[in-house]
Amino acid sequence: MLAAYLGTEPQTLTTSIHQKNNTRNPLPLCFFYFSLLLLHSPSMDPTRAFVKSVKRVVVKVGTAVVTRSDGRLALGRLGALCEQLKELNNNDYEVILVTSGAVGLGRQRLRYRRLVNSSFSDLQNPQGDLDGKACAAVGQSSLMALYDLMFSQLDVTSSQLLVNDGFFRDTAFRKQLSDTVSSLLDLRVIPIFNENDAVSTRKAPYEGKNCLQDSSGIFWDNDSLAGLLALELKADLLVLLSDVEGLYSGPPSDPKSKLIHTYVKEKHQSEITFGEKSRLGRGGMTAKVNAAVCAAYAGTPVIITSGYATDNIIRVLRGERIGTVFHKDAHLWTSIKEVSAHEMAVAARNSSRRLQVLNSEERRKILLAMADALEINESVIRLENGADVADAEEMGYEKALISRLTLRPEKISSLVKSVRMLADMEEPIGQILKRTELADKLILEKISCPLGVLLVIFESRPDALVQIAALAIRSGNGLLLKGGKEAKRSNAILHKVITSIIPDTVGDKLIGLVTSREDIPDLLKLDDVIDLVVPRGSNKLVSQIKGTTKIPVLGHADGICHVYVDKTANIDMAKKIIRDAKIDYPAACNAMETLLVHVDLSRNGGLDELVAELQREGVQLYGGPRASNLLNISETHSFHLEYSSLACTVEIVDDVFAAIDHIHHHGSAHTECIVAEDSEVAEAFLSQVDSAAVFHNASTRFCDGTRFGLGAEVGISTGRIHARGPVGVEGLLTNRWILRGSGHVVNSDRGVTYTYKDLPVKA
Repeated sequence: MLAAYLGTEPQTLTTSIHQKNNTRNPLPLCFFYFSLLLLHSPSMDPTRAFVKSVKRVVVKVGTAVVTRSDGRLALGRLGALCEQLKELNNNDYEVILVTSGAVGLGRQRLRYRRLVNSSFSDLQNPQGDLDGKACAAVGQSSLMALYDLMFSQLDVTSSQLLVNDGFFRDTAFRKQLSDTVSSLLDLRVIPIFNENDAVSTRKAPYEGKNCLQDSSGIFWDNDSLAGLLALELKADLLVLLSDVEGLYSGPPSDPKSKLIHTYVKEKHQSEITFGEKSRLGRGGMTAKVNAAVCAAYAGTPVIITSGYATDNIIRVLRGERIGTVFHKDAHLWTSIKEVSAHEMAVAARNSSRRLQVLNSEERRKILLAMADALEINESVIRLENGADVADAEEMGYEKALISRLTLRPEKISSLVKSVRMLADMEEPIGQILKRTELADKLILEKISCPLGVLLVIFESRPDALVQIAALAIRSGNGLLLKGGKEAKRSNAILHKVITSIIPDTVGDKLIGLVTSREDIPDLLKLDDVIDLVVPRGSNKLVSQIKGTTKIPVLGHADGICHVYVDKTANIDMAKKIIRDAKIDYPAACNAMETLLVHVDLSRNGGLDELVAELQREGVQLYGGPRASNLLNISETHSFHLEYSSLACTVEIVDDVFAAIDHIHHHGSAHTECIVAEDSEVAEAFLSQVDSAAVFHNASTRFCDGTRFGLGAEVGISTGRIHARGPVGVEGLLTNRWILRGSGHVVNSDRGVTYTYKDLPVKA
């Protein structure tokens, strides 16, 4: 039956499930993955602390999650659901599943059967709607067969329990139900509940006073069924999986709608505006909220979250701040103040406007105070950073990440120096960039001004927080910062130290620290408040942000930097440069990742000297097709690799133009270097390589805001709009136009004599 619906043989279906997990036996992979999620959880959100005591959990999955947009089953989501429930089962949770989808599945099968059995003339006539109860009867067996198949692949036993309208009015039934479920859970069997729609006598939605039951004492949809079961079976938590992230203040499609992390009935009941219900099922978000409110206020906490993500149930039970929580004590959590993403961004903008009112010397004093505070608090900063490093080492993070994470004394000293350098820079705000006389006594000025509010998302580099904060203060911008969880303590102490010196006339909300990654989607929607997003991190991070926001994004996805050693190069100089470019700081984005060598050097011993120089420093070498054969080293699987460690790709090229082609084809437009004595060859490289920074006879490590004399950098941009290369203060500024007249009017340009005369810029 199931195979007939899916259009495949049972063996093919089983194989496809294995293939979806990229393994012949999916059990070890998912067991390992979800075990890691459960064991290595981030710090628990205070509003979710109650999950620590959860033992029995009811999970309800709706039709919109179970099926795809075309009405067919969403096998991937069902597979992820089963994997999560299996892992909870293995970790001694008592798991109960309430599922929808039978009617939709049955309708799909019956439509196909009617089509097959229809004559051509039948098809010319309008087709009536299928009976919903018949659809439920046909779909229920198929749905359970699929659950049984998926759970059996995970070595889990499941059971089916169909309940009907009015069963819960029978006291004997309710006791028997509780006893049966307890027996199943003792045997590690997962009970799967669904309403028996095939024989339901219900005609209309509930309208009674009990929000989990209608006026006859029965439930109306599977959301209210799940709430009723959670109370009847004394569950510790009810998770309602939806097709959106949780409950929003308005329709989720409205960009102004905000995700409500904690539902407080007294506050939110009158504020929420519901949009259209989901494309399938009976309930929609209105039914979920009704069921959640009733269950929560009767004693069972509820969390509504997305069923589209593959690990949300696990994340809920780790105490992460995802979805919307309903709890009877939510109104008492007055100490847990939720500041929305929008409120944080608006506060940063307001503070930035107050910062801009200060004169240049007052802003300079803020930066000098910031440098002093970093020096005074160095010991406590290093103490908190040491705790982050210890945790990272215990978690088995890569050495490159731990290197970026560590705040050594020399790094803190360098940060203090860069902040003071910024303080002593020429005032960037309010500079007259151009003055033009448009007409007699009508003067136009182009003036530098801050962008507004910056959102900077960075991974594992707490020193970036200091640089970015200093740049924001110098450029007069508001700032929101989101660092990686591995640097949580370091970021918190640095933020505390920096904001403590911001004067009250500006306000410490100038620089906001975002502590939850769940706030990022909300922040990325705020194109009316946030003016620029700067992601500093992996290719995946940058790509995800670019794909999910309308706000301009400045940054680079990869730092694949090349050094090309020409046949005319001074070999001793070349060895010095490549050693520095690779060894000085291998984890930096401006470190050399690919060494390109002229073919003539492979014949005169020059290549051997360069390779030996790197190998003496412990660099693991991988070759392109030509270099790997000649040097007898492993061949790289890709030239587009950022190692961020003591590893490097080596390849042989025919000449400078072949090197340029290689860089354009495999590079990331970050930083490139040529080592050559022939000035014509060097100029060809400098003029033709299309990267943000191109050097001649100098290490790629010089591509840095501080080394460029910018004081610091918010990041390195490989884009071509607004700013490119290391982005300092200038990259965080825009301009505005000031027009000074004396009663001038356009009047269709009658009587206006335009002069367009350039005027000297006032000092």
